[in-house]
Amino acid sequence: MINRAAIKQQAKAMLLQNYGYALGLILLFIVLLGALSAFSFGIAALVLTGPLTACLFWGLLNLYLGNPVRIGDAFNRGFENIGRKIGGYLWMMLFTWLWSLLFVIPGIIKTYSYSMTMYILADLPEIGAKDALRLSMRMMQGHKWELFVMQLSFLGWMILGLFTFNLLNILYTIPYMQLSSAGFYASVKQDAIDRGILVPAVVL
Repeated sequence: MINRAAIKQQAKAMLLQNYGYALGLILLFIVLLGALSAFSFGIAALVLTGPLTACLFWGLLNLYLGNPVRIGDAFNRGFENIGRKIGGYLWMMLFTWLWSLLFVIPGIIKTYSYSMTMYILADLPEIGAKDALRLSMRMMQGHKWELFVMQLSFLGWMILGLFTFNLLNILYTIPYMQLSSAGFYASVKQDAIDRGILVPAVVL
């Protein structure tokens, strides 16, 4: 079982220690995606969302783990072997959309099944695009509900943020949530090692 309270405590501690880095990385991600969407009719955003997401996730994962990183390091990691990141994101979106055609619930379930895909592509460079989706599904077996509950635990913060015209959400709640999500990946990754789904030899 994933220790949600411990993940959120660690995420909060790392956010307070590295607030400028976490907020800067998230805001840069939002600005770049917004600019790509505005100036390319969404085409460039569709193609580059995968690498940019890998940048964000790798940076936040290392921040959660207490590893010293720079924004430039995150971008180098996100854009190296860029085809994996593009392919993994597009496959993930395609399969999620196809499952959604079977009604809403299957689409939601698959969204949680594939939720670790971009973390895997950012964290484990030897794993290919489709293999990352398969590994995400195996890693999330027994953990989809736990991730849902953790996300739901931020609902009060999100509602409170509405009374600040979303300023609280932008400046605190979203970075807190994203760091907690990175911590969730770190926990299910360790669980996958313990269960033999991942072997330590391929884990960076």
